[in-house]
Formats: sequence, structure tokens, C-alpha cells
Amino acid sequence: MRRLLVALALVLSACSATSDGPTTITFWDNNGGPGRTPIYQELIKRFEAANPDIKIEYVGVPSSSVQQKYDTAIAGGSTPDVGGVTTSYLAHLVGQDALEPADDRLDNGPLKGKLLPGLLETVRQTAPDGKLYAVPASGNMDIIWYRSDRFEENKISEPSTWDDLAKAAAQLTKPAENQYGFTIRGGAGSIFQLLSEAYSYSGVEKFYDGGRSTVNDPRNAELVRKVAELYKKATPEADVNNNYTQMVAQFTGGTVAMMHHNLGSTADVMKALGPERVGAMPLPKGPSGKRTVVPNPTDGFAVFKGGKNRDAAWKFVEFLTSAESNGYWNEKVGQIPANTDVRGAEWIQKNPAVKMALGVLEDPATVLVPAPVYLPEYSSITKTDTEPLYQKVLLGQMPAQQFLDELAAKLTTAQQDWEKRK
Repeated sequence: MRRLLVALALVLSACSATSDGPTTITFWDNNGGPGRTPIYQELIKRFEAANPDIKIEYVGVPSSSVQQKYDTAIAGGSTPDVGGVTTSYLAHLVGQDALEPADDRLDNGPLKGKLLPGLLETVRQTAPDGKLYAVPASGNMDIIWYRSDRFEENKISEPSTWDDLAKAAAQLTKPAENQYGFTIRGGAGSIFQLLSEAYSYSGVEKFYDGGRSTVNDPRNAELVRKVAELYKKATPEADVNNNYTQMVAQFTGGTVAMMHHNLGSTADVMKALGPERVGAMPLPKGPSGKRTVVPNPTDGFAVFKGGKNRDAAWKFVEFLTSAESNGYWNEKVGQIPANTDVRGAEWIQKNPAVKMALGVLEDPATVLVPAPVYLPEYSSITKTDTEPLYQKVLLGQMPAQQFLDELAAKLTTAQQDWEKRK
């Protein structure tokens, strides 16, 4: 009997210590590294100070391996409580029934009505059932960086149409001085940028129409031809193999006057050139005059069903996407804050690129045309299968329409297969 009482006392003592101690939740940063880890460390310090009953275990995961790490954790039943995710692989996680929907939490919590509708929509469109499986934290947008000092020297106005851009690129090209008006990303990562340009030009408002890809719309092909016409005339010849690093080096090094990328290159651009020599503008419109934007994958936070402390996990997510935290994080990385209460922050007024991009996304006339990044085959189709074909277009070895016809056929098949699985 005495042994039984002693054992019971030990059990009760252990339970008391557990209940009296802080709750620990695990957070996986989906792009851990020197650029983002210190930002999260500061936010975690703030959260724990305000919530002494909750401790955060931070794990920084490289973006190149995060999806595989999530898959392994789901299969082994060892998922984090909270994970950073993007819409590029959100559907894959939803398909494994790994995430808790956020709809009810948002409707009944402090974030209700506080998040950009456009970012919420891009997250909802990723899930087969239209539910919100991640809380958006930041957005990105494709833009044209340009050398404002060279534009002023040559008395060139900021282009608003693609034809204006092509004209400016020709005017700024001086091969004898190794200066070119534009740079094309022809190598790794080229297709998403090309499609962003194509839909911005064409005004086509859907990636699919009746289950068939609209990528090969003749108006999209017209833009691809216009890009190919710039190659080697207003761009360096090496552009056919350009990846991100090479393209940015050309722009920041002074070889080219305009570069299409997104807000993610803000740090590199500003460090090299400074705000007095560089400007940012939306992708130019086409003949339709409509503003059609292919949004970048939206970054946010998801709560995993396998987590043991969901209430604490949601409290942390709400903290990360609150106005103060969301503003702090996006100011540091130079991206678009999801929380609308950040809109009037002083740092946004001082960051012309973010202010411009936010204005485009908030404009009710802007039409978002999300790419089908939810397709499991999307990455291989647009990279392995298609990048070599785009290089053939630039080199004059394949017509633009044939190139897009082949891409559209693969995207149509992938969409139909996904619909069947759904």
C-alpha cells in the first residue's frame, strides 16, 4: 500500500510540474538563414515576454529542402505546431490532411477584417475546398527595377506600356559602352517571370478557361515575340543563360538600365545603387489597358493538426500577423505586409517600391491571375520541361506560339489530372 501511495505521489508531482511550467510549441521557419532568422528571433523574444506561459522552439529550415522536411515529418507524425508555408506547396500539405483550417479562428479573432483580401484569395484558391489553410503574412509582386538616373539623363519617362518599355530599352542601349536597356532572364527561373509579363500584357484574366490552359492565347504569344525581339538588340547576348544572380549583377553593375524581378531583390538593388539612382514600376500594360497581375506565391503561417498545443500555436500565429509584428517583419525583408493596419506605417511611405506594389494590389481595378502553383507537376513543367524551349525562342529556333502551345498542353493535362484526384 505504501509503495502505491509513493508511486501515486510521484505521478501527481510530475503532472503538477508539467502543468505549472510553460507550454512549448515548435515553429519551423520555411526559409531559415542569416537574412530571416534574426528577425524571427527578435519577434519570438517579444512574444515570450508578452506570453510567459508559452515558449517557442525555433527551427530554421532552408527553403530548398522545406517541402521534403514537411513530408517526412507528416509521415513520421512529428510535425511542428506552427510552420511557415507558401502557396507553392500549400496544396501538397492540404492533400495530406496535415493542416488545420484557419477560417473560424480568423472570423472569431483579432485578425478579422485585418488582412489584404487579395492575399487571402490567393491562399484560398490554392486549396481544393476553398478553405484558408494558412494565414498570409506577406506578399510579393513582380516589378521593373530601372535606373532612374539614366532615365533622367536621356529625358525618358517611366514606361506604362510594353511598347514604351521596348522603345526606352532601345534608346538606352549603347553597345560600344557595354550598356543595354533591358535584361532578360533566359535561364533558371525564367518561366514564371515570362508568364507574368505575358498576362500583364495580354489582359487575359484566367490561367484556365473551361479546364484548358490559356497560356497559349495569341495575345500572350505576341508578348513572347516582343521579348524575343529585344534579345541581343537591347539586351546583352549572355541573357539567354541568365539566372537570378547573373541578372542582378548586370543591373547593379551598371550594364543594364531595366530589370524585371520582384520586391525580393530590394536589398541587393538598394545596397548597390541606393534610392537616388533606382526606381520601381509595375509590369507594363498591353493594348487592353487592363492591369492583370500574376501574384507571386504568398508567404504565411499554418497550424499543423499533429501539433499538441493548437491554442498556443494560434496565439503565436496571431501575434506574428498582428500589425506591429507584421510591419516589423516586412519592413526588414522589403515585402508587402498582409495586415492592412500597417498601410500607413512610415517605413512604407519611405519605400517607394513597396508603396507602389501595395497600391497596385489594393486597386479594385487590378485583376489577380494566380498561376497554378498548386499543381504537383507545375515546377517540373515550368523549369525542366520549358526553360530549354524558351531559350530556343530567344535564339530564333522555335516560334513563340509553338512554345506556348506545348506549355499549355502540359499545364492542361496536369490540371485535368489534379481535378480527377481532387
